Amino acid sequence: MSERDRAPVPEQAPLRRPRNALSAVLLALACLLTPFGTLASWAAHGLTDTGRYVRAMAPLASDPDVQRAVADAIGDGIMREAGHDLDSGPPRGTVGPFVHDAVRSFTRTQAFRTGWDAANHAVHDAVLRAVRDDATRAAAVTVDVAPVVARVKRRLTDDHVPFAHRIPVPQARVPVLPADDLDRLRKGYHVLDTAAFWLPLTAAGCAVAGISLAACRRRAVTALGLGTAVGGGLLVLAVAIGRRLTLADLPDALHRPAAGAVYDALTATLVTVSWGLFAFGLTVALGSWLTGRYGPRLSSRRRARASAAPGADPAPGPTRARA
Repeated sequence: MSERDRAPVPEQAPLRRPRNALSAVLLALACLLTPFGTLASWAAHGLTDTGRYVRAMAPLASDPDVQRAVADAIGDGIMREAGHDLDSGPPRGTVGPFVHDAVRSFTRTQAFRTGWDAANHAVHDAVLRAVRDDATRAAAVTVDVAPVVARVKRRLTDDHVPFAHRIPVPQARVPVLPADDLDRLRKGYHVLDTAAFWLPLTAAGCAVAGISLAACRRRAVTALGLGTAVGGGLLVLAVAIGRRLTLADLPDALHRPAAGAVYDALTATLVTVSWGLFAFGLTVALGSWLTGRYGPRLSSRRRARASAAPGADPAPGPTRARA
């Protein structure tokens, strides 16, 4: 081959530049959309699965911080509802400790864990029906606390606490989701549902197109792996920052450990997937880099060994008799 044939064609360089630029843009877009698609999929599918939500929240029934927060909330509610009856009976300071101790004791029973799962299932199912059904008018999502109060009253009565039988069991429903926030939550849910479907598909399409257009596909794969790892790491960092900001906005510092436990339970799947993206991206980038660095050397060594191997002896032919 002559030197003129080996020289690159002058028209190839201008053609490669726009292809490489377009490939870089598509790869950057794929790396940017990957963490957002992961976040949207977690919010639209991970948090909206009632069974998965109940299983994620079930261990919190045995968490001491959660038990303390629930006991304080139920105990304060009972004392508030029973205020009029207790004013005519023993001093409020005498009955209050018995009520709170009984509630704390109740939170350590199997009945509380069963009620905890049932309450989470009911609340989650009610919220989902409210945000998915656009035909219904906006109404507050509530949960009935009467069964819990009835069980606490029964325990106080069995322990012979004075005036425990006079504690009312209100047919009250605690608001979980205000009606004013329901319309906004519905719109957000529909946006997340659409994003959870299209963002991963768009990211995958951009990744495939960017690798196909790249002049050096191995470098493109390496860049895509590094970008995916960076996106996964940033998503882990965003979850940690969100936890800090969420707990900092709580007015009651005593219940922040319980809120932190709930936050960790809800985001456990997201954190696992984010670390998975980080590890997968690094593995792909490292594998592509090692292949590009040592692959040609290994191939040349194999070719050298094959060429240096002795050839097979020629088959013996018939000997001609001498005259």
